[in-house]
Amino acid sequence: MSQSINLYNQLAKNKLFSKSVNFDLKRIKLILQKLNHPEKKLKNVINIIGSDGKYSLLTSLKYFIEANHQKASAYISPSLKSIRERFWMGKNFLSYKEIKETVKIIEKQKIHLTIFEALTVIFVLNASRKNNDYNLIEAGALFAKDSTNLFEFPKIQAIVNINKQHLNFLKKKTLNEVIYQKVGFLSNFTSIYIGKQKPLVLKKIKQLLKRNSSSIQYSNSWKLIKINNNFFYKDKKIRIKLNTKYIHSKGLLENLCLAIKIALDLKIDKKIIIKTIPKIKFPARIDYLIKGRLAKKIHKNEKLLIDGCHSETSAKNLANYLKTIRIPIYGIWAMTKNKDPDRFIKQFKGIFKKIITIPIENESAALSNKLLLKIAKKNNYNSETSKSFEEALKKITSKEKKIICCFGSLYSAGNILNKN
Repeated sequence: MSQSINLYNQLAKNKLFSKSVNFDLKRIKLILQKLNHPEKKLKNVINIIGSDGKYSLLTSLKYFIEANHQKASAYISPSLKSIRERFWMGKNFLSYKEIKETVKIIEKQKIHLTIFEALTVIFVLNASRKNNDYNLIEAGALFAKDSTNLFEFPKIQAIVNINKQHLNFLKKKTLNEVIYQKVGFLSNFTSIYIGKQKPLVLKKIKQLLKRNSSSIQYSNSWKLIKINNNFFYKDKKIRIKLNTKYIHSKGLLENLCLAIKIALDLKIDKKIIIKTIPKIKFPARIDYLIKGRLAKKIHKNEKLLIDGCHSETSAKNLANYLKTIRIPIYGIWAMTKNKDPDRFIKQFKGIFKKIITIPIENESAALSNKLLLKIAKKNNYNSETSKSFEEALKKITSKEKKIICCFGSLYSAGNILNKN
């Protein structure tokens, strides 16, 4: 963990790398040109774009591809426990040594980059040496001038749920502008898959893609259905039972279904998909900590649930799941700046018996626990504040049968997973 923090600090203090967000493809295209275009060596690029669900779609696809005895590189953002998680190279993550060596190569080019651009170059340079069958690349905040929008001929561009996140990066702070930035700049030479969207968002997406010459699969080509207590993927030809004990919410199951649709179109056999589904896990996405240090600290009647949701849409997804639970639920809430904590916490009305607000360790962009407490109280939650996650856990844990739900930030979730 300390190595990961040190590496992030090294990048943050580097005079060539800016911590600010600055959307412009000129810088990254210039450095890739100087490095002899490593991005052109990446085979079968799959761009994953949207507001909520990029990680769960990417992870599901990676599971299916690897179960099919093929190799995939993967680039995710943010990482949870370590910077290394951002860079999957087909068999393992990049080592700290490999990341540091790549940073030295980037420094030699003497081009000013944002930190996210530098991280993208680290991935592209290393992935270009691997010759893997697929390269799965999660977009950053938007896509139009995002540093992952590098490929004229990607194999697939998949769009997960789009919502009002990332308004702070836009001059026009509207949902229409978010949709335009994410969908209006897709390749004309690819296969586009559109995940489940609200009707208004879907209508706008269809307008934007009217003149796009790519093959487009909308989400009406498949369904998530429920029969008795079981969920299924269903399209015109195939029905697959979603046999999973790790994936709990409708939103996550829909992302799994989108991955199944793409995997089937990639000619991955239905039997392989069926065999793989029970193995798929999404850390910090409605994730119960059954084993580990923290699991041992709580009473046997208690369960610790981690979810990194931080948008209004992902809050609704978690809230809908929590509504199905029939025992008391206590919340430990942390959040970063540039989010909307008031609208976020409103989604959990009537769910939590108590909320304890905490700061996020090693995160300068965190909202203070006192501000979150003020917002919780304003929304009529039984709430108090703690200086740390450990202190909050001590306040909650008891013999009472309950769920302890830690939510509001992937950065906070990563810290908790490291403590476990």
